[in-house]
Amino acid sequence: MTRFSILLDGTLRPTDRLRAQIAGSRVLAADGGMRHARALGLDVELWVGDFDSTDGELAAHHPNVERQTHPAAKDKTDGEIAIDEALKRGARELLFVGGLGGQSDHALGNIMLGLGLARDGINVVLSSGGEEAHPLLPGKRALDIPPTSRLSVIALSDLVGLSLVGVEWPLEDRAVRQGSSLTLSNVVVGSLEIGLEQGFGVVITYPS
Repeated sequence: MTRFSILLDGTLRPTDRLRAQIAGSRVLAADGGMRHARALGLDVELWVGDFDSTDGELAAHHPNVERQTHPAAKDKTDGEIAIDEALKRGARELLFVGGLGGQSDHALGNIMLGLGLARDGINVVLSSGGEEAHPLLPGKRALDIPPTSRLSVIALSDLVGLSLVGVEWPLEDRAVRQGSSLTLSNVVVGSLEIGLEQGFGVVITYPS
């Protein structure tokens, strides 16, 4: 099994779409992200972290889950440690559950971590249930996003040759400067396809 869900300590709204995305994957939790296991009815194979975000009730509810304890003073977040463990176990697809929301620094860090993994050929999606982030790199890809969903492309560098098909305001071979608001607040109207020649960014969606 190469599909892994990583439970992170961001906000989460359980949805049918999120449950379908998790179904059949192996599940690892990072510290307080374990709280999402109960809400989603998940079995977790490994729980890692310094456990500073884990209270007694949460610990008592999962006494039999294998734990890997790390010091508070370390060079990686608990989430990145959990992701490293998933990669050691053969992960090629990663879903960061609770990877958005909560602290902005952690959410942005998770997005950038996902982007780096995507550059290494790992398929990454971040989700809080009501919001998703998909790394954007050069190439063409289709995204399974329901019609009427809001969508934004955030240019984290200057983008060259950006094309959007299946949205209310399509683009063809456009240049988008880093930080431009041109690609904010679009709407999916059909089969979503995205193409990019140069640059990198993130596609933020709000599935309806």
